[in-house]
Amino acid sequence: MTKQEFLQTYLVERCGTDCSKWDGLKEKFGEENLLAMWVADMEFKTCDEIVEAMMERTQHGVFGYSCVPDDYYQVFSDWMERRYHFPVRKEWVRFSTGCVTAIAWMIHAFTKPGDSCMILTPVYYPFHNVVTNGDRNLVRVELNYDNGYFTMDYKAIEKAIVDNQVKMFIQCSPHNPAGRVWTEEELDRVLEVCRRHDVLVISDEIHQDIILGEKPFVPAAIVSGGKYRDMVITLNSASKTFNLATLLHSHIIITNDELRKTYDRFASALNRTEVSIMGMIAAKAGYAYGEEWLGHVLDVVRDNYQYLKEEMNKQLPELTVCALEGTYLVMIDLRSYVDTEQLLEFVQKQCRLAVDYGEWFGEAYKGFIRLNLATNPDYVKQAVERIITQIN
Repeated sequence: MTKQEFLQTYLVERCGTDCSKWDGLKEKFGEENLLAMWVADMEFKTCDEIVEAMMERTQHGVFGYSCVPDDYYQVFSDWMERRYHFPVRKEWVRFSTGCVTAIAWMIHAFTKPGDSCMILTPVYYPFHNVVTNGDRNLVRVELNYDNGYFTMDYKAIEKAIVDNQVKMFIQCSPHNPAGRVWTEEELDRVLEVCRRHDVLVISDEIHQDIILGEKPFVPAAIVSGGKYRDMVITLNSASKTFNLATLLHSHIIITNDELRKTYDRFASALNRTEVSIMGMIAAKAGYAYGEEWLGHVLDVVRDNYQYLKEEMNKQLPELTVCALEGTYLVMIDLRSYVDTEQLLEFVQKQCRLAVDYGEWFGEAYKGFIRLNLATNPDYVKQAVERIITQIN
């Protein structure tokens, strides 16, 4: 299937379908008729095999309490082993309605009110909220930023851990919105710091399958031959991979027996959520049959990024399009052209765009915007043209 054939087959109109990205514009931005480039989901229908598996279950007509079959664990483990050399055992896996929900559960299961939890900003804004809303002390450490490329500041991380007696590090890998796919060396350094100070690592790896460059994704649990596995809890899901967010199905992978027992005690008291039968069926079909579909999505995202970067670099040489190694969410630094105090007026009123703003992810990133590239290439072209035209 060519790229054009893929777009003709899978691009879908989402307006009028109770879609947050399009039908929620008035509530979120105060007006309609904006080009929606926010929210981390896609304009693509999921792969046919997922739809067929869900339709088959729908025809059965019963959606009662369900168990997870052994072949689900097998197909998930096969996916993890084939792509990331991380076979996952059935006994390690627990389920949640989403990775952010799972982070909240981890905070309450493994820390106490007043304990410090660390994040690396800019980072997905619910990371901030689940910590503060859980009555924990939020410790922010800024990533180093240099001309569109983000790196970890290990000295600042260790200092923050020591000064604040940090108990938990909530990691984003690949990092949203920095677009980084952390190397094994980078992960080894930060995990070693956490081990030295007895910090539990919650690694949100929901974007693990959205890898755009040559740099491979490395799960935190296999870094240095699994050296840190006992201090890492991995969260991932098929939701970003196959555009399944509201099927409410994600994984909690706990390899450490004692940590798993602690979590299970917490879950027995407070987390009585049943596994989403439709989410499980969709994820299973995706892991079994969705690899080719995913490859086409990644091709579209790469081309969208390449077009955006080349066109903006050519027309607006002082503007910075951040590197995008993973995720389909790109940060753009507009500060060379747009006054930070006028950014909302420029983006929303002049360009007529709905975007995620940099300060949502961290106060230091006022003047940045985040655009979703898992979308119609025509929308990307429109967004780029509007920004260039209005700046000029």
